[in-house]
Amino acid sequence: MVVLPSNDLVGEKTVTLALQIKQLSKRYGDRAVLEDLSLAIAPGEIYGLLGPNGAGKTTTINIICNLLKADSGTVKVNGKAVSDATKAWIGIAPQENLLYRSLTCRENLNFFAQIYGLSKAERQRQVQTCLEAVNLGDRANSPVETLSGGMQRRLSMAIALVHCPKLVILDEPTTGLDIEARYEIWDLIKRLKDQGMTILLTSHLLDEVERLCQRIGILKGGQLLAEGTLAELRNRIAATDIVIVHTPDEPGAIARAREHGFKPRRYGGELAFWLPEHLELKDILERFDGIPLDSISRQPVRLEHIYVEITQGAPAEFFVPENLADPWN
Repeated sequence: MVVLPSNDLVGEKTVTLALQIKQLSKRYGDRAVLEDLSLAIAPGEIYGLLGPNGAGKTTTINIICNLLKADSGTVKVNGKAVSDATKAWIGIAPQENLLYRSLTCRENLNFFAQIYGLSKAERQRQVQTCLEAVNLGDRANSPVETLSGGMQRRLSMAIALVHCPKLVILDEPTTGLDIEARYEIWDLIKRLKDQGMTILLTSHLLDEVERLCQRIGILKGGQLLAEGTLAELRNRIAATDIVIVHTPDEPGAIARAREHGFKPRRYGGELAFWLPEHLELKDILERFDGIPLDSISRQPVRLEHIYVEITQGAPAEFFVPENLADPWN
């Protein structure tokens, strides 16, 4: 089943980037929304763009789609500066489904395919192909208002694909969906990746980004604070594992941990320590010898930990102050 255009961008020696952003800046009055933003996405890559509300993600997407002009900097899609012409190379599934609820799935797809300028023959072929690609072939003639939230989300993704774009933007693709629907969307995204689709994905669900994306950019205040693979981001913060400790003597545990170079943190009120190197549990226990422990567990550093560490957007209790013996006081 062919949904995507053939990738003719990769030569023997050079690669034309699917998306290239250089020194992008945008201000609204005195407020800087984007500041000198630069990033690049290779063909066939899933790139996750993370950031808190107000970080500049929506502004970036609007500039990529030529819906908003930057104050300075350049954006290229498939090697060409963004313009009305490059809109046809981009497919977007926005956070809010833009669907006509009284129309059927087929009618919705046909409407948007017509907007993109597909011929009647192309529309017939692509509409059916995209319906099957998102597992809605058996609901082609069902009105949108009869579909579940997950089905509506898949239909939005089909609309983003109907004109065979070279870059697909998925804005919060599974927000508000139950876990079963999320897994269906994740499976679809993985299949698109396997077919060579280039995807820019934004999400507040960090496990989703960790699961799907080859590279990740962390945006805050319009600036790219960090970028790389999950392994590269782990290296940036110089930690491999986290130890969760339950003890009646937290000040003692914190003091002992600092002696061994463990960084104290709090997650959901629990005391945790960043380990600068991988240690077996028995070796960790040795370092807490003499400290009464109710329980201790180790887990790998996850994207959620890295994200909070880099953005420092956690509540004050996340960081255990160096100058306090008792972090609760």
